[in-house]
Amino acid sequence: MPKNISICITAGNEEANIRRCLESATWAGEIVVVDSYSKDRTVEICREYTDRVYQHEWLGYIGQKNLIKDLAKGPWILFLDADEEISTGLRDEIIGEFSSGNTDAFAGYEFPRLVYYLGRWITHGDWYPDTKLRLFRKDKGECGGKEPHDRTTVHGRVKRLSNPLYHYTYTGISNQMATLNRFTSISAEGKDSEGRRFRYIDLIFRPCFRFIRCYFLKRGFLDGLPGLVVAHFSAVGVFAKYAKLWEIQRCTPLPAVESPKADD
Repeated sequence: MPKNISICITAGNEEANIRRCLESATWAGEIVVVDSYSKDRTVEICREYTDRVYQHEWLGYIGQKNLIKDLAKGPWILFLDADEEISTGLRDEIIGEFSSGNTDAFAGYEFPRLVYYLGRWITHGDWYPDTKLRLFRKDKGECGGKEPHDRTTVHGRVKRLSNPLYHYTYTGISNQMATLNRFTSISAEGKDSEGRRFRYIDLIFRPCFRFIRCYFLKRGFLDGLPGLVVAHFSAVGVFAKYAKLWEIQRCTPLPAVESPKADD
């Protein structure tokens, strides 16, 4: 087993998912968890699998991963979210790489992420293969990107593995809508802080293109009704992001109005 891999898990109120995630990580040299002060049994469950459990205030998707990277002791890092699971095929493929000595030639490894949603695996559209670079040399990689979407980059060659990382992203449509609302607000605020100006062309055409790309060009229709739901909400997310950017930049907040006082 490759004992020089530290599997780094970021979590927060994930008792429904965390055990499955941890079970898939027991083959590594160490498991490190950073929890953002969960109010459920997440920390209790994590301590059944590792004593490297830390709690820290939420620093964002990027900041939290860079924090846990610094806490890891191993020379190789594998980032894992609490709602993800390393498939047995991916585990065996990673172990094979490290057993063969091939890792000397690479700074990182990327692999597809496969989402389970609405009772099936989503194998088309924008959600697949959703390739992620998650396994990398600690001294040659870092986490960047734009909130809420973190992205790992490395200095050196990257090899693509074929087996997937499983992702149990949403419990259902209501959960997806809530997450979509939160993520689009973060994205709109980020664009505004970067100086990106609202344009009507983005609001009108980008959502339409996103749906066409997801449902037709990437054959999301082959995933049945769940594929239609995924394509629809992908387009809605783009629309909401730019609509919120317009709201931030063009809408003047209403002044505070005092409540009328009752007559004495």
